[in-house]
Amino acid sequence: MTEKRKRSVLRLPVGSDRSIHLAVMALTLFGLIMVTSATMGTDAANYMSLIKTVFKQLLFTVAGFVGMLYMSRMFTFERCRQLLFLLILGTLGLLVFALFFDPVGGAKAWIRVPVAGMEFTLQPSEFSKISIMLIMAMYLGDVRVQKIESKELVKAPLLLVGLFVGIVVILQSDTGSGVIMLGIAAVLFLIPQHRALRNYQKKLLLLLAGGGGLAVFLMTPVGETVLKHIPIATYQINRFLMAQNPFADRYGDGYQLIKGLISFASGGLTGVGFGASIQKYMNFPAASTDYILAIVVEELGFGGFLFIFFCYMVIFCRLFIYAMKIESERARMVLIGVAMYLFIHYLFNVGGVTGLIPLTGVPLLLISAGGSSTMSFMTSVGIAQAIISQYRQGRIQ
Repeated sequence: MTEKRKRSVLRLPVGSDRSIHLAVMALTLFGLIMVTSATMGTDAANYMSLIKTVFKQLLFTVAGFVGMLYMSRMFTFERCRQLLFLLILGTLGLLVFALFFDPVGGAKAWIRVPVAGMEFTLQPSEFSKISIMLIMAMYLGDVRVQKIESKELVKAPLLLVGLFVGIVVILQSDTGSGVIMLGIAAVLFLIPQHRALRNYQKKLLLLLAGGGGLAVFLMTPVGETVLKHIPIATYQINRFLMAQNPFADRYGDGYQLIKGLISFASGGLTGVGFGASIQKYMNFPAASTDYILAIVVEELGFGGFLFIFFCYMVIFCRLFIYAMKIESERARMVLIGVAMYLFIHYLFNVGGVTGLIPLTGVPLLLISAGGSSTMSFMTSVGIAQAIISQYRQGRIQ
């Protein structure tokens, strides 16, 4: 590859959406700053650990940025069709490979790679979310054969999604990631207009409505009694119970949530000032990951939250605007898939740290410390930018 070719690959293609790009870059920069601030609390007595944490986050961010720009120029549905089998095989291989590493927090969801005295971790379930989007789009989008049997049409994508989710939830014990994968797949399944899918789509809508109703019921006092008799893991039951009343076990399962709520209350409208958080110095181990929003609000106030929300809305709305314009079902599915990737993570993280829903342990994308989620989402944005660029150039209808 010539130097000129290398430079062109690492630039946004003609026709890409600048608003999305600026919002992503603003969030990643803001995330790096807040991860540095939050990590000062957990690693206050160990400056080398602080430097390593920030360096790793910076490295993953740069890798995600390169991946985003590369995919924005190189992704096409034709290449995706040619490499689909390798994508499926690679995703499956990484998910299984993670099972051979020691668990972290009870989940075997990470691949650990030691490099130069530092340990880098990769979470294959994050990258499998991209695979699910592409699998659903390639198998179900723009199907021209009208007489195809419904079972034949849905067999491959449902089998693959079920296999990926099964490995993540059952073998890796990572329920949060599995639920997000299922959520993305469920939304994308509703998009294709092929008549063979209509009965399945109606059943899925009923299932989603029933599941949502059950989740709301379990958050009620009556649901608490029922919850204790459901055959699920104790820690999963406790997450529902702590969302209802974290003060019932203030020094145990409710401790983290209470710390987060105190941070929100301390921040108020204007915050206590950047770097001035008190809670991050008081045994708050998830301050830079799951609960980083609490540190953002404590230090920067409601304005910090609004900044994140505004940037998210720019990305989300722009993706949906293009999805509504594009006729290609495959392109529409991928754009909506990326939007749902962002939205479901946002919903679960914000809902979990504020106690509105049970905590699922998923990161706040581009803000929380977490290399895999940063690289994966930025790569998915690159794929979306490629589709937008091709649409605006007339290569996709």
